[in-house]
Amino acid sequence: MPPRPAEPEQPGEPEELLEDEVLRPQTDRPRSGWRRALHDVTGGRINPGPGAAEELRTGLLHRVRGPLPGAHRVAVMSVKGGVGKTTVAAGLGLTLSEHRGDRAVVLDANPDAGTLADRLTGDSRVTVRELLDDLDEVATWTDVSRYTSLAGRLQVLASEQDPASGDAFRRDEYERVCDLLGRFFNIIVTDSGTGLVHSAMAGTLARADSVVVVGAPTVDGAGRAAKTLDWLVAHGHKGLARDAVVVLTCDRRSPEVDAGRIGDYFRGRTRGVVEVPPDPHLATGGRIDPARLRPATADAFLELGALVADGFDVRRSA
Repeated sequence: MPPRPAEPEQPGEPEELLEDEVLRPQTDRPRSGWRRALHDVTGGRINPGPGAAEELRTGLLHRVRGPLPGAHRVAVMSVKGGVGKTTVAAGLGLTLSEHRGDRAVVLDANPDAGTLADRLTGDSRVTVRELLDDLDEVATWTDVSRYTSLAGRLQVLASEQDPASGDAFRRDEYERVCDLLGRFFNIIVTDSGTGLVHSAMAGTLARADSVVVVGAPTVDGAGRAAKTLDWLVAHGHKGLARDAVVVLTCDRRSPEVDAGRIGDYFRGRTRGVVEVPPDPHLATGGRIDPARLRPATADAFLELGALVADGFDVRRSA
């Protein structure tokens, strides 16, 4: 018998057609400044591409929008008040909620009639106390939203406004509220109030995945931030201290103080340092409107958001 002809080769699996291989490379379109004006007036025929500042901002946005595997709890804290802690908590919450697609909430855990809700929404009629009273009846997103107010896309949970009963916000109550919020929100930012010894602080740190320590480029402001880190280490939170982000609010500064040395000191102790520049809008102490912030201030909060998001998938050890 004549030999059988060889079987024709079967075609293999077709290679995937990737978008990056089909599209011709293009220079990114600039979004601001003279570069955008030149691009637009020439109909795109001349495209200088984004400048260094725009590329930096794009990189920060990419980091802010990084993946989040589960609920992440951020404690914003300082050993004493008066350094802009509530402003930083508000700015961080606004930044993360604006540039991410998931749900974010800020919780005022200040036992002394905190002002977080006043700075963000002006509405502190319903507080964490009412939520605690009804906690067993809260089962849906609609239920939760009855106890919060809204600043842009950011949900805000106000603190108890009666200082006489504020001390009743105990550790176990904070943990119950935080656990509930973790069922409905991806990011929970806690303005932890003044001082470190009130009961809710123990619960804040027990639940925290990361901390932001607030200080200032002054002798007392830097000393407070350093003491906050020392306190964390001394009370069993070495991992939180090592991975902390330090924010220096620069509304108070003096040429007699070496601010660069202060920044270097905290960079040697923590994961990152952000300087928030003076801003007339924040200096009023009134309700924060992100559209009225100076660009440098908005960029500082964006850098803070990026540093916090960098830790979303980090597993902390003591």
